[in-house]
Amino acid sequence: MPLAGTGELVTAAAAAGHGVAAFNVITLEHAEAIATGAERAGRPAILQLSENAVRFHGGEPRAIAAAAVAIARASAVPLALHLDHVESVDLLRDAPGAGFSSVMFDASKLPYAENLRATADAVRWGHDQGIWVEAELGAVGGKDGSAHTPGVRTDPAEAAAYTAATGVDALAVAVGSSHAMTRRTATLDHALIAALRGAVPVPLVLHGSSGVPDEEIRRAVAAGMVKINVGTALNAAFTGAVREYLAARPSVVDPRKYLVPAREAMAGTVAGFLRVVGSRVPQGRAVSSSEA
Repeated sequence: MPLAGTGELVTAAAAAGHGVAAFNVITLEHAEAIATGAERAGRPAILQLSENAVRFHGGEPRAIAAAAVAIARASAVPLALHLDHVESVDLLRDAPGAGFSSVMFDASKLPYAENLRATADAVRWGHDQGIWVEAELGAVGGKDGSAHTPGVRTDPAEAAAYTAATGVDALAVAVGSSHAMTRRTATLDHALIAALRGAVPVPLVLHGSSGVPDEEIRRAVAAGMVKINVGTALNAAFTGAVREYLAARPSVVDPRKYLVPAREAMAGTVAGFLRVVGSRVPQGRAVSSSEA
């Protein structure tokens, strides 16, 4: 199947009133698991590489991106390739040549005026290249290992002004989730999500969704979230499966032996999240992300 564009998947999900999940790729096994999980769920998905993941691969995105593109093209369901949390302008400019249809340009650490200026520049350049651009306003937190500060939220009026001034295609907002959570205990501010949805004319993005329970994700999508980012949950599934396999078989040295269950565990996690975000669940019926 041809590689899908992130923008087209997000636009289609928004028009249908549901979400689309974006999953972080670190290794080849991550990309394979995302494709398998998406096929199992029968839903499209977004494979995303972060700047941190690119750094893990020596600072060069092309090899792992090419592998992800090949996997996406072999998939029976639409898959897109997204470059996430990009702070480096040089990496931003590598995106079109590496096969990415979209970039999340992250200037959220900068003061508001500098964030706006840098993001507007990134959007202008990206649109000239046919790149769909996401940005972040607020402090989702967690990337440095610290807990998310509940008082730091995206202001709807500021979000509306920021979106208009930068021309971004989607906006990641701070509504109570946090990156790098290994337990699904986050509580989202659903009233704020609804207010942001009413104030901002572009799709909203939820970062740090690994730590958000299924019902909270479902309510967030119903309130207006569209792109749902998941990373840590895949790593937890991967690492848990490897630990379990090696604990029972400590003499194994062939990584293929334990990468098979690790990849399968991630595929199950992917399918579960896609079933939560990909359709509206009838009232009274709860679907768990463990139903893979």
